[in-house]
Amino acid sequence: MKDLFGKALLDYQNGNYTEDLITSTNISDDDELPLPYLFRDYQDMPKLEQKALQLSKGLTLDVGCGSGSHSLYLQDQGLNVKAIDISKGAVEVSHARGVKQVAHLALLDETETFDTILLLMNGTGIFETLNQVSTYLSHLKSLLNTGGQVLIDSSDIKYMYLDEDGGFWQDMNANYYGELDYFLSYKGEAELPMKWLYLDFKLLQQACEASGLKCEMLAEGEHYDYLAKLYV
Repeated sequence: MKDLFGKALLDYQNGNYTEDLITSTNISDDDELPLPYLFRDYQDMPKLEQKALQLSKGLTLDVGCGSGSHSLYLQDQGLNVKAIDISKGAVEVSHARGVKQVAHLALLDETETFDTILLLMNGTGIFETLNQVSTYLSHLKSLLNTGGQVLIDSSDIKYMYLDEDGGFWQDMNANYYGELDYFLSYKGEAELPMKWLYLDFKLLQQACEASGLKCEMLAEGEHYDYLAKLYV
C-alpha cells in the first residue's frame, strides 16, 4: 500500500490542499472524494453516523478512524476512545488533531476489549470479500465486553445492477454483487487496487447468526444504506 489516502490527509492537515482524492470501482466511473469531507464536524455528518455516535457508550474502538473526526467528537462527549487505522498518514493526522489514543493497527490485530466498536463509512468494506465476513465477525465478537455492541453501516448496492425496467441484472458466474474492486488515486498517482465489500442487511444478519451474534437494524438512510447493531 502506498498510503495515498494518508498522504492526502496529511496534505490537508498541513495546509497543502490543492486537489481531492479520486475513487472508482469496477462498476463505477471516477468520482471525487473531497478532502474537507474527511475532516467534517458532527453537524456535517450523515444522519446514520450521527446516530451511531449518539449510541456509543463506554470504552470505544473507532475502526478505520481516518482523520479522527468520530473519535474527536466522542472524546468531547467524555468517552474513552481508541482509534485505529492501517494508514500511517491517517494515524499521524488523527494524533495531530487531538485524538488521545490512536494506533497504526489492523482490526484483526486488535486484542483489547471494548463496550462499543464503530465501523462507519461503509464499515463492512474492510471485510473485503464475502468469504472473510465470518472471520471478521468472530474477531469482533471476541473484542466485545459483556453488554458490548458493534455499530456498523453499509449499503445494499443492488440498485446499481437494475436495468431501466427495474429488473436485476448480474452475471450469475460472478461473485456476490457487493464485492467490488476499489481504486484510488491522488495527484496523478494510483494506489494499489483493493477489495471492498458492500453487504446487504439480510446477508449481514445471516452471517451474524452463523457467528453467534444478534443483528438489529437501527436506521435506514436515504440511499439504500443502513446502520446496524451487532451484539451477543
